[in-house]
Amino acid sequence: MSPAAATAATAAATAESHGFLSPTGVEIAFLLVGLVTLGAAVITVTTRQLVHAALWLVVALGGLAVEYLLLTAEFIAWVQVLIYVGSVVVLLLFGLMLTKAPIGRSPDADSRNRPVALAVALLAAAALVWVVVDAFRTTVIDLDGAAQGSTDVTGSILFRHWVLPFEALSVLLLAALIGAIVLSRKKAAEDTTASPATDPHEDAPTPEGDR
Repeated sequence: MSPAAATAATAAATAESHGFLSPTGVEIAFLLVGLVTLGAAVITVTTRQLVHAALWLVVALGGLAVEYLLLTAEFIAWVQVLIYVGSVVVLLLFGLMLTKAPIGRSPDADSRNRPVALAVALLAAAALVWVVVDAFRTTVIDLDGAAQGSTDVTGSILFRHWVLPFEALSVLLLAALIGAIVLSRKKAAEDTTASPATDPHEDAPTPEGDR
């Protein structure tokens, strides 16, 4: 038997022995990281402490980056870290500081529309799954070629076919920064209106000797 035939036979035997009840180490790690990411995302949208929500968002976005690495999409993983974890979350914390958000529990953080939010989230998830499955139903991946998540393939596809949406997403950072500045200026104006400056000589007590 030739070496090529032996390699093919070994790969076929490995594929037959591998099944749903015998996951690999990568699949187990993918599942565990996915559960941690899901838990962090749930805490992000349910906690009433804004700062804690931002920190749990870091965990959720970092978990997504690890998932991309496990899928051998290192380019997408590092984009996730640099843009979302390194920029969006920093701008979010910057906005919390500018708006003087409370550090502890905030009763205003709960709009009491959780059933509606849950229904919208489920509908959005179902729509996203349906769109992805429908878009890649007949896609064939060349396993012998370059990895589909590699920097070469992803960068070529991104800047050749998706450059306009990529540049449009960069406006998100600018919008977050402008929104934080606008909210902070509005808060400062409200504080100035609520507490006008008073004359220090007005309503001063009259000394007893002047009567």
